[in-house]
Amino acid sequence: MTPKLLTTLRSYNLKLFAADAFAGVTVAMVALPLSLAIAIASGADPGAGLVTAIVAGFLISALGGSRVQVGGPTGAFIVVVYGVIAHHGYDGLVLATLMAGAILLVAGFLRAGNLIQFIPEAVVNGFTMGIAIIIAASQLKDLFGLQVDHLPADFLHKLPALWEGRASFSLAAFGIGLSTLLFIVLFRRLAPRWPGLIVAVGITSATVALLHLPVETIADRFGALPSSLPAPAFPDVSLARLQELLPSALIIAFLAGVESLLSAMVADRMIEGHHRPNAELIAQGAANIGSGLMGGLPATGAIARTATNVKAGGKTPVAGIVHALTLLVILLFASGLAGQLALPALAGLLLLTAWNMSEPHKWREYARLPLEDRFLLLLTLVLTVVADLTIAIGAGVAIGLALRLRRRHVPPADWTPPKR
Repeated sequence: MTPKLLTTLRSYNLKLFAADAFAGVTVAMVALPLSLAIAIASGADPGAGLVTAIVAGFLISALGGSRVQVGGPTGAFIVVVYGVIAHHGYDGLVLATLMAGAILLVAGFLRAGNLIQFIPEAVVNGFTMGIAIIIAASQLKDLFGLQVDHLPADFLHKLPALWEGRASFSLAAFGIGLSTLLFIVLFRRLAPRWPGLIVAVGITSATVALLHLPVETIADRFGALPSSLPAPAFPDVSLARLQELLPSALIIAFLAGVESLLSAMVADRMIEGHHRPNAELIAQGAANIGSGLMGGLPATGAIARTATNVKAGGKTPVAGIVHALTLLVILLFASGLAGQLALPALAGLLLLTAWNMSEPHKWREYARLPLEDRFLLLLTLVLTVVADLTIAIGAGVAIGLALRLRRRHVPPADWTPPKR
């Protein structure tokens, strides 16, 4: 359970630091708009996303079991975070995040990191696709510039509310959102090593400012971003609140554990290495406790940021630490500039994130799965969208384990980690 950072520092040199520093700054430019957008989509203040990326990102890299894992807030948490804030307030989210961190610490010390192999892949794919659908629906308001006073959290009620607000459609907002999406795709194809996310969002947001377009920015809706890290604070705790928030804490811990270990597995394949799963769980636990104490969001290892780190040349956990410190510098000295990012631009970014989460390149493969696996995937997807993530994961895992028990004499298929 020794952190990879301690292992890699034994043979660290200036050449490795140069590679890690470039990769860390590159990942920070990707993480900046993503962290702000994820916080907004979660119903939180955008500054909370930046604080999470700094605090949790630092701890995940410093204590984690992967050489190149980079952590922070991710799209997988949007649904559960939005629900917790809506029902229990932000103070309830902070307490649930702290509880999830404690659960992950216990799981790591009990060496539960290898249990991911018992979670059916169809369940992981199903709730990931369901979350992607919910994220996409949540961004339609800002993408089209709709004026909807009370947007329901429930998916089935959200769509009619958006349709009722169609008369307020803003061509300027839609143009900015669509342009951002197209710029990101273009940069990924023509200059994959560039931090295309921040460049695309920066170009379209600058267009809004220069042409004085009637498009909302982060500062317009939420006010100025913080220019310093908040002081640590502990939420109100009572036995009743702990019992009330336990289901949410378990879901946050489950998502953080699964997402981080999947990301570490993807990283292993990219660098031909081996991560330490129990050290990774301990790092996720410490990161969520640290983020919660600072008023941040739940966090986990992020596949997109980790892949960007590898492609940019990151070699050791120092790259993830540089990423966190770079974001800290932005928070301290350039938060006013970050507050001018246009909300439709962030909506376009999250729509593309949702599309990538759904892994469209694997849809044909899913269609060829055995009938039982297709049923499990679709069941988890539908329950995630129309019911509740807790119900979806609980039902999916229970049915999946029952199916695995029934097919226990059939050799298991190779685990295929996602590429999102």
